[in-house]
Formats: sequence, structure tokens, C-alpha cells
Amino acid sequence: MLLIVGTLNSVSLLAGAFVPARGNVADSRAPSGSTAPSGPAGAVGIEKIEHVIVIVQENRSFDHYFGTYPGADGIPMRNGKPKQCMPNPFGPRCGSPYHSRNLHQEGGPHNHQAAVTDVNGGKMNGFLRALGTAKYFCHVTPSQHKCKGYVGPDGQADVLSYHDRREIPNYWAYADRFVLQDRMFAPTDSWTLPAHLFLVSGWSASCTDPADPMSCRSNILLEAERYQVEYGELPIYAWTDITYLLYKAGVSWAYYVDPATCMDPPCAPVPGKGTPTHKNPLYGFTDVYENGQFGNIKIHTDYFDAVRNGTLPSVSWIAPGGCCSEHPSSVGSIANGQAYVTRLINAAMHGPDWNSTAIFLTWDDWGGFYDHVEPPDIDVNGYGLRVPGLLISPWARAGLIDHQTLSFDAYLKFIEDRFLGGQRLDPATDGRPDPRPTVREEVPFLGDLALEFDFDQDPIPPLILDPWPDRG
Repeated sequence: MLLIVGTLNSVSLLAGAFVPARGNVADSRAPSGSTAPSGPAGAVGIEKIEHVIVIVQENRSFDHYFGTYPGADGIPMRNGKPKQCMPNPFGPRCGSPYHSRNLHQEGGPHNHQAAVTDVNGGKMNGFLRALGTAKYFCHVTPSQHKCKGYVGPDGQADVLSYHDRREIPNYWAYADRFVLQDRMFAPTDSWTLPAHLFLVSGWSASCTDPADPMSCRSNILLEAERYQVEYGELPIYAWTDITYLLYKAGVSWAYYVDPATCMDPPCAPVPGKGTPTHKNPLYGFTDVYENGQFGNIKIHTDYFDAVRNGTLPSVSWIAPGGCCSEHPSSVGSIANGQAYVTRLINAAMHGPDWNSTAIFLTWDDWGGFYDHVEPPDIDVNGYGLRVPGLLISPWARAGLIDHQTLSFDAYLKFIEDRFLGGQRLDPATDGRPDPRPTVREEVPFLGDLALEFDFDQDPIPPLILDPWPDRG
């Protein structure tokens, strides 16, 4: 039995049943140290969700975007100011998190070694030390002219910056109306490619034989070119991904990418800045190739056609191009990324499938930005640092803050529970065994996204937002 009783502005969870209220969802933390249409006719419970959309942006930590959101587990404060001051080899004795109105950031390294340095054995204070010493970076020489806006009031690097409703009003509006997840951890303490591999398969590995799943071994670095498939090359990821199970069960899916364009001015087409393969991992999976499913990898215009025509597949993933990904130091800004995401969500809300849709929005890794929560131990592959997570659906528990421990594995679990009868990516039962060390969906402390829904409520109407709120 799971029993959580909250305060006046919270939700009580007793034996899996919510008492509706604005506020918090149950904790499932790891042990310490480690009026509108009512949906599909006749559908009940989770069956009301016929379309799952997972939107994945890039490189922001939870504290960087939602560290001051009311009620969330955000930046520790004392007298209204961040209280943690981290060792700073580049300026004052220490550096504290600070609010920034700048819509561009440099960010920091976000590979495995940087994650280990940032976490620093649980002290969560290595974010400045992880940056390196190249003198052309703003964190080393903050007085450079190009560094205006990239350093804090004490000269600290912008990995310690955070935003609030003033810079990302649409993301905060989604949190107000729907569900904010404040313990969504990246699936591994590494960079974009391993995170996206976990997103669709629950594992990151390298394989000696692309035709043999048993030849694969855990690898969360994948920095060498031989571990990264490129467009035009044959698949190299031999282990089993979720589309294998979807295909066997006759469940439709699509993975939408940007060929080389953005969604709205001033985010103009940028040659060569479409979605690279490290954000389009299904292109590299052997089983997608063997099952003739490459045609399910589509472009963003196909997504807009599908939501407009009511032809969305059961499961969709959407990955950004270069200008709208929110990746620090990219050609676009936070505003471009927010506009792109808002258009994706607006389109789903305008479409005929809104009342049977669940949209999950997240970011693939922390981008080097400060976060104060130590990731739980799970296996040799992660978790990574916290990233923002949102559920947007007419059946979401409005205004909830979910404190369950989550990762991208929870998306797989939800998809499997809704469309596959609970079948897991489990080598013992999925019909295509591989040597993955953990069936991630079955980790005991992984939360259940189904608890974020209330299928007995009146569905929440669409929240159509201006993609460019600051232009008004």
C-alpha cells in the first residue's frame, strides 16, 4: 500500500486512489543515498488514452527551468535567495545560482565525467569545476565583451543560472494547468545519444555484431564514431527497442524529425540543422530495419497533418532540429524552442484527437546546468541528473506536482501498460533477448505515470497559447 497524505494544497494518495486537489502526487523516491467530449466511446480508465506523444527537447535541468516554481522541489533558498554556494575556480571563492533574463546560455559539459563531477558524491556542487579551463569561455574570462549576459552578478558561469515565468511563460502555464514532474531524472548520466537510446529502448549499448542482440554490452559514452550511426548507413544498434513490441502487437507508431527547417519566424530554415541521428536513434536499430518500419520515421509536417486529420498513430515521439532544440550555444534561443513546442501542443489541442491524447514533454539531459537533487542509483548506467517533465492531457490532474521518482523508463512503462498488456522489454519474455542488465520498467522505485491522470473528471479543455508571448 502506498500512503501519502499531503497538506491543504496537496493530493492524498491512499491505496492508489487520489483525493482531487491542486498540489502534489505521491513520493516513490529511491532509498536514501541511492462539458467536453469524454473521450473514446465506451473507453474507461487508461483506455481513454489512444495517443501518446513524447516531445523531447535538449539540455536543461529541472532547477534551471522550474527551480522557483511554487510547491516544487526547487532550489534551496534562505531569505528568498539561493543558499548553496559552490566552489568556483574561476572567480570569487564560491558561486550561487542566480536568475537570468538572457534567452541564450553557454551551458556546460554534459558527458559522463561532467555528471560525476557535478554530483560530487552527492554534494551537488561540482558544476563550476566541471567547466574546464579554456580561456575563450565566458566562465574563465567573464570580462570579455562577448560574455555579456553569460555570467552572473558575481561572475559565475551561466550553468548556475535559472529561469522563471518571465522567460518561459508557456512552460510554466502548462505546469499550472496540467502536471509538473519534479523528480524526472535523465535515464543515464551522459549526453544526448544515450538518453535518446534509453527513450525508445530502455538501454544504451554498443554491439560487436549489428545482427546479434546478444553481442551488445552497456555503453553510456558512445563518443567514438563507430558507435554513432549516420544517415545513409546500415543500423548498428542490435538490441531490442519498443517498436519491436509495437510492431508485433499491431500498434501504430511514428518518430517525427526536422529535415532542416524550423517552425515559425524568426526561426528560419537552417541548412544542415535538421534532426541529427543522435536525436533520431530508431534510424540505427536493426529491428526497425528488419521489420520494414523505416517509413514510420517521418518529418514534422507529417505530424501537423496527422493531428489536423485525426490520423495520429498510437505512439509518437517528436525530436527537434538544431534551431529549436533549446540546446545551449545553438543557433536558436529558449524563445525559439518554446515557440516550437507550443505549436506542437497547440496543434494537438486543435485536432480531433485531443480528448484521447497524453503529451509528455521533457528534456534529454541537464546540459551542465545546476540541479540540487542527487540522482538515485539504479544500475551501472544511471540515472542522470533531473530534467523538467510535464504531462499535458485533458485527463491530467490539473495543477499537480508529481514527486514520484521517474525517468524515461516511465514512458516505456506507460506505453507498455496501455498498448501492450504490460509486456516489458524483458529478455526473458519479449521474444528477442538481449543482455541488458536491468528491465528498467520494473525497477521498484520507478513511479507510475498513470497516477497523474483522473479518468473520472470532466476533461480539461485545450489551453491554446501564443507561441511568442513576449511579442505582445
